[in-house]
Amino acid sequence: MKLKVHFILKKSKKKKNGECPIYVRYTYLGKRVENSTGIYLNEDSWESTLQLSIGKGRASDEVNGRLSKIRTKLHDSFYKLEATGNKFDVRDIKEDVLQIDTNKGVLCVFDYYLNLIDQKLNKGYSKETLKHYKTSRNRLAQFIAWKYRRFDINVSDIDYRFLDAFDMYLKMNCSVHQNTAWNYHKHLRRILNLAVSLDDITINPYSRFKVKLEDTNREYLTLEEVRLIEKKNIELPVVSMVRDIFIFACYTGLAYADLSKLNSSHIQKRDDGNQWIIIQRTKTKNRCVVPLFPNALRILAKYDNHPYCIQKGTVLPVYVNQKMNCYLKDVPMLCGVSKNLTMHMARHTFATSITLTNGIPIETVAKMLGHTSLKTTQIYARIVESKISDEMKELQRKLGM
Repeated sequence: MKLKVHFILKKSKKKKNGECPIYVRYTYLGKRVENSTGIYLNEDSWESTLQLSIGKGRASDEVNGRLSKIRTKLHDSFYKLEATGNKFDVRDIKEDVLQIDTNKGVLCVFDYYLNLIDQKLNKGYSKETLKHYKTSRNRLAQFIAWKYRRFDINVSDIDYRFLDAFDMYLKMNCSVHQNTAWNYHKHLRRILNLAVSLDDITINPYSRFKVKLEDTNREYLTLEEVRLIEKKNIELPVVSMVRDIFIFACYTGLAYADLSKLNSSHIQKRDDGNQWIIIQRTKTKNRCVVPLFPNALRILAKYDNHPYCIQKGTVLPVYVNQKMNCYLKDVPMLCGVSKNLTMHMARHTFATSITLTNGIPIETVAKMLGHTSLKTTQIYARIVESKISDEMKELQRKLGM
């Protein structure tokens, strides 16, 4: 069976100037693939039966010449693979051709996107975002090497089966949680959207493959536990310091990224005569507006002249997140609390035990947390409702009802 090659003008992907991309479709052993030729042409200049440009002049001749070269490359690849005597399919032909023409591997597209993020650092993208995408890129590379024994795979070869296999690999081989897998898929989906924009593929396979987020149990401290940790005398200076910063986060709801950059310019005296934190969130760029409790102000005063703060220009000596969480592991044992503490738990605690449980309207809480949507804040509201339900059941038990 011989290789069949056809050129198609993709009218569905017409640009604003009226030009449409020309795709090459080649079929062998009942299987076919498509990829962009990188050539654009007006609809009225294309003859679909002849698969040629029928325009007049040198430009039309150049288009036909390029198409002829692509056809030749495909047949050359076919005959080369046929001469080896080994079994091959249309994907092997495509891989061979792309190595000659241009590299369209998914990791290549991923690297292109990483370079874009790197160029836009602090201009819409953060170092943390770049770090997360690099992690996803490395995980994808590991999967391709494990599954296909290749350094890369053509972006147009990614289909439903690939995504399903990648999902299973993440959960079975890497033992990641459903929501962690969702994040890897989110990054790959964005890369494939970029591939669509670059005309490397016509449809993002995620249009068919869906990944769901699972509802998570957002751990938080009760107000009694917050006060227990706050009042505990901790002799180890560094653990005491990390405890203070954690408590400060419980009273302000600031995420780690915002705590670490908090400086004196973010502390402002407002019309009510009180000190407020006014800061743009690192993650969403939304503005957080949080009045400072006296407890939080005392923590700020405690570290006013700390060498780390003076050197970094911050109001709190916030170390890297991993280090903060490492020291926090010692706090529950010292304070008689059974929960595992993390810096992000402080934000959950502010949303639930400090604000919503005490009757602060959800719209106000959303503003203080800097949430883009009320839907995010409503997650905490559901937690609070669950807590109320449990407490009412306990009350009924005590009343013998």
